[in-house]
Amino acid sequence: MKFTNGYWLTQPGVKALYARQDYEIAVTRDGKGIEILAPAASVHGRADTLNLPTFDVTITSPARGVIRIRARHWDGQNDIPGFPLNGDQPDKQNYIHVTQSGNTDGEVGSDGSFISLSSGDLTVTAIKGEPWNLSFTSRGAELTHSSGKSLAHFTLNPEATVTSSPVGEFGATPTGKAYDESPTYMSIQLALAVDELVYGFGERFGAFVKNGQSIDIWNADGGTSSEQAYKNIPFYMTTQGYGILVNNRGHVSFEVGSENTEAVQFSVPGETLDFCIIDGPSPKQILSRYTALVGRPAKVPAWSYGLWLTTSFTTQYDHKTINSMIDGMRDRGIPLSVFHYDCYWMREFRWMDFTWDSRFFSDIEGTLAHLKGKGLHICAWVNPYIGQRSELFQEARREGYLVRKSQGDIWQTDFWQAGMGLVDFTNPSARQWFKTKIKHLLSQGIDAIKTDFGERIPSHVSWYDGSSGQGMHNWYTQLYNQTVFEALEETYGKGQAVLYARSATVGGQRQPVHWGGDCESTFNGMAQSLRGGLSLSSSGFGFWSHDIGGFEGAIPDSAVYKRWVAFGLLSSHSRMHGSTVYRVPWVFDEADKKKGITNSSSQTAVAVVRKFTLLKLSLMPYLYHVGLLPAEEGIPVMRSMFMEFPEDRTARILGTEYMLGPSLLVAPVFTYSGDVNYYLPRGRWTNWFTGEIADGGRWRTENHPFDSIPLWVRQESIIVTQPRAKTPDYDYTVNPLVSVFEIGDNPVIATVTNCLDGKKITFTAQRSDGKTIIVTRSDGNQFTARLGSCGKIIQSSGGKVILR
Repeated sequence: MKFTNGYWLTQPGVKALYARQDYEIAVTRDGKGIEILAPAASVHGRADTLNLPTFDVTITSPARGVIRIRARHWDGQNDIPGFPLNGDQPDKQNYIHVTQSGNTDGEVGSDGSFISLSSGDLTVTAIKGEPWNLSFTSRGAELTHSSGKSLAHFTLNPEATVTSSPVGEFGATPTGKAYDESPTYMSIQLALAVDELVYGFGERFGAFVKNGQSIDIWNADGGTSSEQAYKNIPFYMTTQGYGILVNNRGHVSFEVGSENTEAVQFSVPGETLDFCIIDGPSPKQILSRYTALVGRPAKVPAWSYGLWLTTSFTTQYDHKTINSMIDGMRDRGIPLSVFHYDCYWMREFRWMDFTWDSRFFSDIEGTLAHLKGKGLHICAWVNPYIGQRSELFQEARREGYLVRKSQGDIWQTDFWQAGMGLVDFTNPSARQWFKTKIKHLLSQGIDAIKTDFGERIPSHVSWYDGSSGQGMHNWYTQLYNQTVFEALEETYGKGQAVLYARSATVGGQRQPVHWGGDCESTFNGMAQSLRGGLSLSSSGFGFWSHDIGGFEGAIPDSAVYKRWVAFGLLSSHSRMHGSTVYRVPWVFDEADKKKGITNSSSQTAVAVVRKFTLLKLSLMPYLYHVGLLPAEEGIPVMRSMFMEFPEDRTARILGTEYMLGPSLLVAPVFTYSGDVNYYLPRGRWTNWFTGEIADGGRWRTENHPFDSIPLWVRQESIIVTQPRAKTPDYDYTVNPLVSVFEIGDNPVIATVTNCLDGKKITFTAQRSDGKTIIVTRSDGNQFTARLGSCGKIIQSSGGKVILR
């Protein structure tokens, strides 16, 4: 939100107050924080304090390497709450150090004196006097600062022309008047260094690097081709080695070098601004600290990594249709792991009634048991809205489980389902009621739940727990997804629960998996999806998926579908889903035949899907271990090039390629022709398919057929695979193939965690001389090894293989 008009002026109708000096700075009574009194004008004598607004700033540390700043104009207001934060040793706080000069009973004395609070390597310093100032340093270098006209309070009159967030009712457009949301805002600007780049803010589909963008943290169902987002996260990180979490559940507006080109500005409605600065210096260290603060993703079961196939959205389907798709995949040698029933498993106009449409599914428990007999897991679609033709509507109305208007009527709309109401998840009884409905679905044979929607939440309603409409708009999705995830965990156990969620806020990362929403069936839609996934993984989310082939449109072009297949099956999770057309591969081959397009046997959609499905299943010993890192360290499965190569200045700007774990580089192809231009960072790389070895630090231009994609292995990597795998959940320790890539003089270690029993084994590769490498398995069992794709075994004995 832009409050100013250029360097000197404010927007019409905007009254601005700025912190002008650090007038009083002192240690808090408990000795664990700093308090600053910052008036909105310079104070030279007692008379200057009359009629003078002030800012009260409190600085503490909730965790090592994290500093929290709370700035308040008025302290008696019911402002929007923040997110639950996990404190690191909150009772001891022995990692905090407060340093000061000019000390008088805890208060700093004359102007020019300073006070600092350190947490780990991170330090915040305030210097008494003019101008207002806070500086943040780590390891002897400045990360950012706030000084001059930076900390601000804005009051907007009804004629203000500042554009606010879209705070209208369900599905409505912005009013264009900030006064409709709140007449007051708190804001701060944190300086950007020259060439400092900014990432994150949740699943944003625009440019991966966020500099120059205006970003509203306000969940919306806008598709992937808009500036709106399903998963808005008020968190960002930068190349300067720090992250920022704005601790506010409501509308947070960011100007990323867009109002002031030298700073990131963020503002919130109300009288209090609360944010944390999180030390790095690396992106992974920032994410590790951030996810320790707000919660790390749960572990997901191995079966969820396999290929998911859905009925698609508005298609006609019954048991016979579903079996034809499942059997068709099997007959073509394409292993399926999960089948998903989208909306129309329930009867039209009755969503959500949790009742299978008896016209098509008369014996649903028998049907699901039949599918499970084919080795499948089953997923079903839900949303948090109850149509008034559902039998559950009257039950929820009677029990007080639906959101109401301020005058007491049930809030309803015809947008989506006729007369639908909204489950009030702030009501513990409503949550338990909804959880009971989910558990009944699970008892019928469902293994996973797709939690659709949760973004379109009205603002001007009454909530059971008294929450404000502004504070619940983004937070609603967390209560919704958490309720369903708890039902899954309580039924199947921790580490076995899987959501397929569309909306999220801070905390949503704890309930995986998430998918990228409604994308166009085009190469642009594919690229938008990738940018969204990379931004989400830069915001603390460990797992992410997308609709292979795209969602919108009729039959997508087969070239788009096949290119998307390679990208989708080299993502953490892989689902084929569309709107009006099934996404089974032979549909696309049949469409090509009708167009007179002839494909060789290796270039058909069926062949491409088969190849990349089997590739992903073979990689499961590697992928499953990488998939444990989000829960253990907060590091995502799919990573931006910046996250893995933060010192490489070219890697910092890349939004069209990514790392799958620490060792595999994937560069999706976004063209009909197969032409692709991508960057290999510095180091030695081995092509997965051809065995070519290339030096990085340069761009490559190539042409790829449909059954190929740039897939490179980083030097000093060990990749453990099982080339004969037909499912994602198998014993990863039985006779695996161990591939060793470009190791140097130092030993390289790879860990495999068996998904069946949780046991870990390691493979260590070490060069014994210039040509010989010894690979050792920690438990002494048999395995096969190779050097990249062309090495030879010259001696094998139990848990040791010698390569040349």
